[in-house]
Amino acid sequence: MLAALRFERGPQVTALRFRGPVLPDGEARDLYVVDGRVTYEKVAGADTAGEGWIVPGLVDAHCHIGLDDHGAVDVAEAEAQAIADRDGGALLIRDCGSAADTSWIHDRDDLPRLIRAGRHIARTRRYIRNYAHEVEPADLADCVAEEARRGDGWVKLVGDWISREEGDLAPSFPAGMFADAVRVAHEHGARVTAHCFGRAVLPGLLDAGIDCIEHGTGLTEDLVERMVAQQVALVPTVMQIDKFPEYAEAGGEKFPDYAATMTDLHARRRDTLMAAFEAGVALYAGSDGGGISRHGNLAGEVIAMAGLGIPADYALGAASWRARAWLGWNATLEEGAPADFVVFETDPLLDLSVLRRPSRIVLRGVLVS
Repeated sequence: MLAALRFERGPQVTALRFRGPVLPDGEARDLYVVDGRVTYEKVAGADTAGEGWIVPGLVDAHCHIGLDDHGAVDVAEAEAQAIADRDGGALLIRDCGSAADTSWIHDRDDLPRLIRAGRHIARTRRYIRNYAHEVEPADLADCVAEEARRGDGWVKLVGDWISREEGDLAPSFPAGMFADAVRVAHEHGARVTAHCFGRAVLPGLLDAGIDCIEHGTGLTEDLVERMVAQQVALVPTVMQIDKFPEYAEAGGEKFPDYAATMTDLHARRRDTLMAAFEAGVALYAGSDGGGISRHGNLAGEVIAMAGLGIPADYALGAASWRARAWLGWNATLEEGAPADFVVFETDPLLDLSVLRRPSRIVLRGVLVS
């Protein structure tokens, strides 16, 4: 449909012109922005606003605008977080759980496009204080229905967390309750994702028909095969996984089994991620901004993914064109597409560190940075 759009130009049209290779195909082009859309039809008198490698707007698929270490933040802080993400190139964000109502961001054209998952849903006293709706199994499905109505097409479950009784990671809810929760979310038109560090929770979630797994450090070969068959996505949050030794040390004295589990998951992180990639699981980049990472550091996650062996073009696509398609936005900057893109002075596929230094950022057709 986008390709069918055309622009009527009169003498008063104001346009911006950008020059350079347009990823993912890398063809060098003159790209124009008119009325918030991309066109490749020449616009006489357009101002040249930038030159370099042009990348479809970056996507942070696991971010937490409106959240800090203590829970919900006020509007001013949430705005600062969103601006930091935008200035880091993230123009589309899947907010993967927030205790604050950030729906007001939808009304701000200068802030990233936001897809909210609502508030985390966790088991009572089995997650970070002040973060989640904390419910018992009998109330899980009703809570999921409410968050599905409030969000933007996603619901976030806390799949596993440390159990004080077991002294280790354990599923937050029985498998049957997860199945009811996923069914209810789907009936309300929402997809479901879940925080999952360990292995024990994963079979039940896959049986339930979950749509996405966050972190996924407990994946094994058989579970990876199931994810491929069921087209379940994985957002590995590599920077989060790099914190596992700290978590192990912090909980080691009181919960030695938990510490051993986290140490083992960290040691196997590369093999786990590469097994998923090589099998064909769809991977997407998520910085966990507002969780363990500062906002505006999506570049750090892309670099971390590549550092574990993911090819640079796949890692960048996981934070741009492929992630945009997954979340229902234009994957490429074709004729008529929304003008959301980032320009870099050098080729990011040759050096991903350039992602830390965007030279131009265009959001909704406006040069914002």
